[in-house]
Amino acid sequence: MKKILVIDDEEWLREMIQLALRQKGYEIAEAENGAVGIEVAKKILPDLILCDVNMEKVDGYLTLSALRGDPSTAAIPFILMTGLADNAGMRHGMELGADDYLPKPFTIDALYAAVETRLKKAQQLRDEAEKKLSDLRDNISMMLPHELRTPLNGILAYGEILTTDAATLQPAEITEMGQIIHESGKRLERLIENFLIYSQIQLIENDPHRAGALRKKRTQLPRKIVEARATYQAQEAKREPDLAVQLADKPAAISEEYLTKIVDELVHNAFKFSKGGSAIHISLAPDNKSLTLTVHDHGRGLDTEQLRKLGAYMQFERKTQEQQGLGLGLIIAKRLTELHGGSLGIQSEPGKGTTVVVKLPLATEG
Repeated sequence: MKKILVIDDEEWLREMIQLALRQKGYEIAEAENGAVGIEVAKKILPDLILCDVNMEKVDGYLTLSALRGDPSTAAIPFILMTGLADNAGMRHGMELGADDYLPKPFTIDALYAAVETRLKKAQQLRDEAEKKLSDLRDNISMMLPHELRTPLNGILAYGEILTTDAATLQPAEITEMGQIIHESGKRLERLIENFLIYSQIQLIENDPHRAGALRKKRTQLPRKIVEARATYQAQEAKREPDLAVQLADKPAAISEEYLTKIVDELVHNAFKFSKGGSAIHISLAPDNKSLTLTVHDHGRGLDTEQLRKLGAYMQFERKTQEQQGLGLGLIIAKRLTELHGGSLGIQSEPGKGTTVVVKLPLATEG
């Protein structure tokens, strides 16, 4: 049974709404003003709130603002009821987070329609969140053991052979095993590094002081970093001839460490998801407000649904496409960009490639 909280200073209206909604099987709670309504909402956590706008002391807007500011009540669907539904008032309510307006006087049918629409929308959002959570659990449970064990198995297996049978091995065999151990170690190091950076981003996002300090960092010569990291990634992929760069310079409001990480992840993905012999285009172009980094490949691309679902620990077509990593690279680049007041956009088409555009604020004087 869905719980609905009705907040209104007119007793007769509360009674009418209560009777009407109980006929539909809803459980109803009442509050005679905004202050009481806030306390009741926090206590019972209703599925929906109907609230009058014009009430003394704590009106509907203040009630809405208070509930949206509390994590326990922030997501509860909220319908404002008012006899003065002008454009300015409606806009103000929507800016505060109202989900709908119910102009007074309203019919019982209009009340039912508003309530049912909001509850249905809220359920759809919950279902979508549950689906995302389920996908996340599936991806983590499927990917994490494999991604950690694969390089670790290589290190342990070849390490054991070198320990027990080194005397019987040829120099070339020892070199090959050492190279495999080194590559496995680097892969494991990158997995752990990405996990730690993603966790660090989560902490910074919830700490305004750390986020503010982060935005004061500067990279004076971003061109050098982009060129160096792009070249390194091309060498690692053994595709140096495929790299095409066009770089201009202007100081950016980001630390060298995090710019390096963004470039590494985007260029690494560009090589990873495209075939040898296809060009990887990288450009760096400043304007009056921002520094734009563009990475374009001619790889397999993503469709609209995959772009919509893109997130941490998410990989696509894993059963048909060999992949490595936790699916954190792109989301790390996006979150780091946004932490610095920038933006990251993706354009992609299956079979034709992907373009990632990062806009970072320019460094200001002083």
